[in-house]
Amino acid sequence: MERRDFLKRTGAAATVGAGMSLSGCIGNFGSQAYGNGTVEFMVSPSEPQDYMRSQYNPYLNYLEGGIEGDTAVEFNYAADYTAVLQGLGSGTADIAETGPFAAALGVDAGQCDIALQRHAYGSWDYHSVIITREDSDIESLTDLEGGKIGFADMTSASGSLYPLYQLKEAGLSIGDAPTSTSGADFEATWSSHAQAFEALQNEQIDAAGVGRFIAWDYGKGDYVEGVREVSRESGIPRAPMIVSPELSEEEKNAIVTRLEDAPDSAYMGADGEADTDDDLWFDGVRAADRETYQPVVDVANELGLSTDLLNQGNE
Repeated sequence: MERRDFLKRTGAAATVGAGMSLSGCIGNFGSQAYGNGTVEFMVSPSEPQDYMRSQYNPYLNYLEGGIEGDTAVEFNYAADYTAVLQGLGSGTADIAETGPFAAALGVDAGQCDIALQRHAYGSWDYHSVIITREDSDIESLTDLEGGKIGFADMTSASGSLYPLYQLKEAGLSIGDAPTSTSGADFEATWSSHAQAFEALQNEQIDAAGVGRFIAWDYGKGDYVEGVREVSRESGIPRAPMIVSPELSEEEKNAIVTRLEDAPDSAYMGADGEADTDDDLWFDGVRAADRETYQPVVDVANELGLSTDLLNQGNE
């Protein structure tokens, strides 16, 4: 299941700069780029802070230990996606993990460069779907005119942006969505993948725009009982890692190469064991750039969205 798509806000715990310094050697990125002697690794607030620390500690220890120099790596938990982009754009952070939508908007705003794409659940991409109940009369997206649709968080790529894009492409007006429901041909609510799916099952809405993972039975390779698909958008690139545009090509390449070569143990979390709760949700990375995420950039542009939206929700 896409753990990155389940955003768990933690209130006061979600603060930028709650650092965990890791002594070691990762080159002179801090001193060369910012003069502070550290590489700042920022994470988006997609899960509770302590949990993400335990997940990323071995990963960052590995990163720190493999590049020439005498600069430490510091873990920073961002308040929101805007803080991630601001940190990279201003040069107070060097590398960050984030969602595809935040990265796409950040690239358009000149606040980051895309460096890596993550691999999880056997693939480099995933699906956005609009689903309904098996006993529903809805056969096509146009049947949703005047209906009720539940979405995930308003800035979720698979649970909001791509479903809205599908509706717009089908000829329905999406009005001011996702910032409001004004002018749309349907009633809309935004919550989370799980809540939207539950509302559909409880017959509170006519359809749900979500990531397919929330309604997918991986054992049988089909939707869970009682659900069927109305529309699907495939090939959404999985969440990237992004770097500051202030980094030199040499600095960027050193980090990218090191993370591309990470062993399985780097993904196993603090307990060092595979298939336990503190494993990282992804199991590999590969080099990526703006072109990799061009589909998300195109959707954001088609919907007329900017980085301002990141203040209102999360990926």
